[in-house]
Amino acid sequence: MIKSTYIISIIAFLIVIYNCTIIDWGNPFSGDSIVALIAIMCGLCCILVMTILRTSKKIQKLSKKD
Repeated sequence: MIKSTYIISIIAFLIVIYNCTIIDWGNPFSGDSIVALIAIMCGLCCILVMTILRTSKKIQKLSKKD
């Protein structure tokens, strides 16, 4: 489970990097740039969710240990 969250986080990070190259920094809120901005936000949210999941699994392991 933990390995899969790392793999998903890496894929989300690669999506964020790729979409940063698509953005037209002169006019970031038009055309394909807005789609890239939305995809960047989705990728960052995915990374955050995977981090929360990993943390909750670690807490769950510690609580079962006692």
